[in-house]
Amino acid sequence: MTRGIRHPARLVPVGFAVLIALGTVLLMLPAARVGDAGAPLMTALFTATSAVCVTGLIVVDTPSYWSVFGQWVILGLFQVGGFGIMTGATVLGLFVAGRLGLESRLAAQSETRGVQLGDLRDVLRVVVLVTLVVEAVATALLSLRFRFAYGMDWGAALWDGFFHAVSAFNNAGFSTRSDSLTGWAGDAFVILPITLAVVLGGFGFPVLNELRKRPLDWRRWSVHTRLTLYGSALLIVGGALLIGVYEWRNPATFGALGGAERALGAMFHSVAARTAGFNTIDVSEMRVETQAVNWALMFIGGGSGGTAGGIKITTFMLLGYAIWAEVRGSEDTVVFRRRIPHQALRLALAVVLMALTVVAFGVLALLTVADIALADAIFEVISASATVGLSTGITGELPPAGQAVIVALMFIGRVGSVTLVTALALRRAPRAYRYPQERPIVG
Repeated sequence: MTRGIRHPARLVPVGFAVLIALGTVLLMLPAARVGDAGAPLMTALFTATSAVCVTGLIVVDTPSYWSVFGQWVILGLFQVGGFGIMTGATVLGLFVAGRLGLESRLAAQSETRGVQLGDLRDVLRVVVLVTLVVEAVATALLSLRFRFAYGMDWGAALWDGFFHAVSAFNNAGFSTRSDSLTGWAGDAFVILPITLAVVLGGFGFPVLNELRKRPLDWRRWSVHTRLTLYGSALLIVGGALLIGVYEWRNPATFGALGGAERALGAMFHSVAARTAGFNTIDVSEMRVETQAVNWALMFIGGGSGGTAGGIKITTFMLLGYAIWAEVRGSEDTVVFRRRIPHQALRLALAVVLMALTVVAFGVLALLTVADIALADAIFEVISASATVGLSTGITGELPPAGQAVIVALMFIGRVGSVTLVTALALRRAPRAYRYPQERPIVG
């Protein structure tokens, strides 16, 4: 049994489960809650899971329900959770690359460009360095803004700046404000540093490591880095345009803001919807078309080996290229003059189908235990399983059984894709025979 737990495909979920259990115990302590009594088990479990899985969904108001100690526990959980995601996914990728045959190993190393299994210490060092630098810069920018533009004392400014910087880089979505970022909706000096931290955290370590080594030599970037960067730009711009079009004249969201503030809000929500969980407008007041755009952005998510959730940009882009190759009648899927192996495409398809299955059963389970609208259930389930953290406001109103469903979805969404990909990759074994081929009717 011990050997089974030590299997690399099980290390990540076991580690996250232990961290969630520890966080639940700490949040149940009376010192973690405002008042004399400790938090109930489900409240503590939900919050700990949301923090460790860097989701951001909440069932209680963070600043008014949790004490300073409790908020520090939450911050520590999503900091450790985010760090564990970046290192865990990268190390498992390196392990897979070292266990496969030569051809498959070369393909697997495209996601861990520039690092090898023996470079584990360097991997951890770079992840820590990038994390500290980004969070420190974001903390400084936000704290100065809060101090001099909003009149906060230095203690409050530093705390709010630090909390939001760490939450943003880890794509956690937790805030020390009851209204998230709506109070700063039109302030570019607050929104842009948070946006940049979210984007950098969502790129993933393989991309950040390659950009660190060759930031301007784009011709030598790996296919993985190009897909992540170009795909991110496409989703940010495309999402911002769609959100802006649908919400521009909505009086309950962007309608009361100026033109520049509306553009800033559209861009920010295009980024936040893909994994961050922050909001500058009331999500429940969005038009149904905008919520549908959010479904797509949340489902796709960010980069592999990072703090973002979803099926990942590379998965989405690879399947898009595969469809284009099929439309053109091409036998090979070619991306940036590189042929993509069929194993990678099959793996991408498996990830998407598994994610769709989780969403479908999650929606059914939530509708079974809670009396909510279908659109709200779809939004909540995708947000939880893609570890985004946005909500139409129903999270705190769910019954305990509904909250348990969301807890399971957050955990599955956070560790499921990494575990699935690693397990499938390590199970590959050559056979000495092949069955006769037969082509079924498709379509």
